[in-house]
Amino acid sequence: MTGAPRLSIVVPIHDEAESLPLLYRELTEVLKDTGGGVEFVLVDDGSADGSLGILRSLARDDPRVRVVALDGNHGQSAALAAGFEKVRGEFTVMLDADLQNDPADIPRMLARMDEADVVNGVRVDRHDGFVRRLSSRVGNGFRNWMTGESVTDVGCSLRVVRTSFLKRVRTFRGMHRFLPTLLRLEGARVIEIPVTHRPRRYGRSKYGIGNRLFIGLEDVFGVRWLQRRALRWRERD
Repeated sequence: MTGAPRLSIVVPIHDEAESLPLLYRELTEVLKDTGGGVEFVLVDDGSADGSLGILRSLARDDPRVRVVALDGNHGQSAALAAGFEKVRGEFTVMLDADLQNDPADIPRMLARMDEADVVNGVRVDRHDGFVRRLSSRVGNGFRNWMTGESVTDVGCSLRVVRTSFLKRVRTFRGMHRFLPTLLRLEGARVIEIPVTHRPRRYGRSKYGIGNRLFIGLEDVFGVRWLQRRALRWRERD
């Protein structure tokens, strides 16, 4: 593939072998008429179920597919950060590999990029269990309270970002839980729109109440410190 595409798709992947062929078909179908070109940056986060082999097969057949293989399971933030390093498009779309995010929402989100630098999805009619919805609501509310934010659904992985802002974001373990806030720190304009949330078809969730509800307390205080200490200036005429 020569030349930078207009759009980059970043997908962090850990043990999603059953979902990957369908996800790829859905993405290529939805984005087939996208002007300026598309690249798919697929990040394998130490999968043990054959996901990496499927990704490499896709890359052999489609030059738009770029595979990033991490040397172990480093977590969602690390997988995203590795993908962010590789993207070349003007806009970056990120979504999960488990098919709960619907690629059909992407064109509608891209259409709003003339008024924002980040379009964050808000999941409607969520197909998650009660415990997961509760932990998500509590965690989201606590993060908003601590950071002075009003992000409706920071746990929604589907978002579109102007890549120039994404390249400046400070990366750390747990970063993905604060992306809209971290992007605002870089001056990005953030809007939210409702998106589809589908039932999980294969495998099982990697997250539960034990690793969602109370994790990241230290990160919240760290992000709050960044907000208070952020350097802001403009050059005068």
